[in-house]
Amino acid sequence: MLASRALPTLNAAPPASAPPAALALAIAAATLPALLAWNVSPSPTFLNQALALALWGALVAVGAPASPGRGPWALWTALALTAAAAAWSWGPGALPGSLAWSAIGLAAAAALLAAAGAGMRRGGAGAALFAAFCWGWLVAGVLSALVALVQVFAPALADGDLIARSGFAGRAVGNLRQPNHLSTLLLWACIATIALAELGRLPRRAAWPLLTLLVFAVALTGSRTGFVGALLVGAWALADGRLSRAGRGLALAVPALFGLAWALLAAWARLSQHALGAASRSGEGDLSSSRFAIWSDTLALIREQPWTGVGFGEFNLAWTLTPFPGRPTAFFDHTHNLPLHLLVELGLPLGAAVLALLVWALWRGVARARQAAGDAGTAARAAMMFVLMVGLHSLLEYPLWYAYFLLPAAWAWGFALGGGDGAPAAAAADGRASRAWAAGGIVLAVMAAAAVADYARVAAIFLARPGLAPLEQRIEAGRRSALFAHHADYARVTAGGPERTPAVTADFARTVHYLLDTRLMIAWSRALAAEGRLDEARHVAARLREFRKPEAEAFFAPCKDAATAADAFQCQPPARPVNWRELLRG
Repeated sequence: MLASRALPTLNAAPPASAPPAALALAIAAATLPALLAWNVSPSPTFLNQALALALWGALVAVGAPASPGRGPWALWTALALTAAAAAWSWGPGALPGSLAWSAIGLAAAAALLAAAGAGMRRGGAGAALFAAFCWGWLVAGVLSALVALVQVFAPALADGDLIARSGFAGRAVGNLRQPNHLSTLLLWACIATIALAELGRLPRRAAWPLLTLLVFAVALTGSRTGFVGALLVGAWALADGRLSRAGRGLALAVPALFGLAWALLAAWARLSQHALGAASRSGEGDLSSSRFAIWSDTLALIREQPWTGVGFGEFNLAWTLTPFPGRPTAFFDHTHNLPLHLLVELGLPLGAAVLALLVWALWRGVARARQAAGDAGTAARAAMMFVLMVGLHSLLEYPLWYAYFLLPAAWAWGFALGGGDGAPAAAAADGRASRAWAAGGIVLAVMAAAAVADYARVAAIFLARPGLAPLEQRIEAGRRSALFAHHADYARVTAGGPERTPAVTADFARTVHYLLDTRLMIAWSRALAAEGRLDEARHVAARLREFRKPEAEAFFAPCKDAATAADAFQCQPPARPVNWRELLRG
């Protein structure tokens, strides 16, 4: 039976507000990383992620959360086990320290945000702070929707610095440059809109046009993940009996508005003969966008190494260097499914343990949110909707590998888990805990700034302007980077064109663990051949051939002539089977 919602009395006190600094930082933390279009090679998202780390850390410091209690213990344990797996993959394993420390740092940051979310709820002003969180995502969503309109209907106005250019014809990508990322951000904004209306912080007459704009922008992404996400918002209306009638109407409207927007856009594209990627998506032959193929390959890797897995951070290396003649032609560095990714990298025992902890934390978050009453319960249930939405996305991609999704998801999850095990007044009185968690937020912001300074070392390698130091000097400076040296190694082994052979295969020790691509595989196979490791060189070349890349045609050109093929190592199969781990020895 659906619960009824009491009508407000005429003399009801207005809802408490978050401190102005917390509100401003919540809006900044959600909005600025999502809207930053300017980026510096080699990573198109690093600055967005560093900004997210700094701003969410600052929010923790300003919010000064109380003790989080024991609520998020399962989430903390899952993050700790994942961080331990990264350390093991680096210590006894071959994963470079720069990649391991990045993963460990992000896991620690997520644990901090989960603790902050739980502490902010237990501190007595939970609903007000959650409303600030929602305002952040509503502002981010509206501004991103405006970016989407420009990218689809006025693409000439996208300058690449203020508004990113879309790499997908007729589809909106936002300033995060990925349609699915934009769709999840917009759906988070939809959830925020409904939550703010339910909490009495947003007039319902304003909620409807905002929701219409946000859902229309989701349709502009052409994201099938966005379509499923819209259905999830609609399911919220059916599952949450404590939503008001108006709130239920808003939630149910999301999938309906999406269907209407999709139909209108398809009709407009036909009538105007305008290139609209959203309309063409429904006609694609491969509905999974190669996901079914990569999942099949992942299951094969799990069968081959079920107990210890391929190692944290090593999926791309293991998958690329394992024979899969029918593989997708793109270079995948993730399985595009969180459970499969944990199982293939951590192995079945540890991966299953981490998954079990995450499922338990989901169940406890939903259970605690259902138990809570009033505005606290409304906020907690909406917080779990944020988590479920990004969880749904994680079954098809890997949004939690990006700080601008990971940190707010951890905060919302911690918020939902933060009630039920202590009186708010007692928790609020714990000043020492509050100062300790606030200090953690300051440390996170400082570390983000330090990471940007470290990144500048490798970014200089990819700049082209007068007055820079010689390339070789910039590469050597970049190789001293604590977190990004693998980018400098990549430049070192691929500089000088495809005919250049690096002196030793040890030059590849770090960069092959990041992302193997055509240039890197050609250079690596040449280096292996130069050292007399012909079977291994031929194995790498054979794996590259499976990707059927046009940019590898020159490398394989000698194979077209029998006279030259006999002397070219890349034209010969290896004389013996080669395991991908053999290639990691110096």
